[in-house]
Amino acid sequence: MERITFWNNKGGTGKTSLAFQTICEYANQNSNKKILIIDVCPQANLSELLLGGLYQGGSKNLFQRQSAMLRATIGGYFQLRLPSPYSPPNFNAQDFLTKPNTYNPSIPKNIDLLCGDPLLELQSNAISTLANNNIPTINSWISVIDWLNDFLKQLESIYDIVFFDLNPSFSIYTQIALAATSKLVLPVMADDSSRRAIQNAFSLIYGIKLPSEIYTKYAFAEKLKEAGRELPKVHMIIKNRLTQYMGAASAFATVLKEIDRDVSSLIGAYPDIFSFTTIEDGVVEVRDFNTAGIVSTARGCPFYSLNSGRLDLLGKRVQVKEEFRQKCMNTIKEIVSKSFAYQTPAN
Repeated sequence: MERITFWNNKGGTGKTSLAFQTICEYANQNSNKKILIIDVCPQANLSELLLGGLYQGGSKNLFQRQSAMLRATIGGYFQLRLPSPYSPPNFNAQDFLTKPNTYNPSIPKNIDLLCGDPLLELQSNAISTLANNNIPTINSWISVIDWLNDFLKQLESIYDIVFFDLNPSFSIYTQIALAATSKLVLPVMADDSSRRAIQNAFSLIYGIKLPSEIYTKYAFAEKLKEAGRELPKVHMIIKNRLTQYMGAASAFATVLKEIDRDVSSLIGAYPDIFSFTTIEDGVVEVRDFNTAGIVSTARGCPFYSLNSGRLDLLGKRVQVKEEFRQKCMNTIKEIVSKSFAYQTPAN
């Protein structure tokens, strides 16, 4: 079961909208595959999109799942684990899942969802405390870090691929998700802050270029390695929201070239943490989705099923040009074909 995560510790990179479009496109192309999405984000934006977006009551539908007798969210599962942090209690993972298509017909039927939950923020301190307890004969940190691995053990024979969407943090719940990940998709913007964010991401996950050796023994990578676990590999870097009229000599292009140089340097120095060997194989450029993107997310409707023309959006008529919708759709198809189309089926 392949496990792919969309994450960047910097906000505003379009991570969730990219995850929404890419996962739905992959599911649409591979209707024979079973796909699970795990929304590890307190804002739960991806869950809202999948459950209908602003136009189709996605927030209300998400609240319904959060208010279920068994809270059908990642927060509900973590709540179950708080009294039993170091060994899994008896539970049925499928009880926590949601079928988005029953709320939003635009979503492929082969997608299931573990909804996001604002409880994650409230739970974070408690989870961190449990992970740092000093208990003889128990590695408390790895026991807690394995919470999502424990959850997925029940589902290995059901799903072909799992996608995670993480919020821009390195909180304990983010680390729990990264520890369950095999491949990482890193969206970035064409600015210096994104360039720094790449460097920060590699420090946080892989312990590369830490400011002092003092931090090494506490590093996420070091603690996983001590437990004999593998780190996720960087699988794709998506340069997102590039301006439609970006010239080759623009300031944006200069920053993007610097990002390429930084990534090439990291590939040369640390090839084992990448699933690709060249920039051409692992980097995709995505232009702004503009109106088509706004309408698509507001309606919870992927590009491939979005109508063009003048559409109603909460009482306003907006124009979605077919030519531009096709360009957006082709970009998402490129990401899928370059990165996810070859995934192996479940055992």
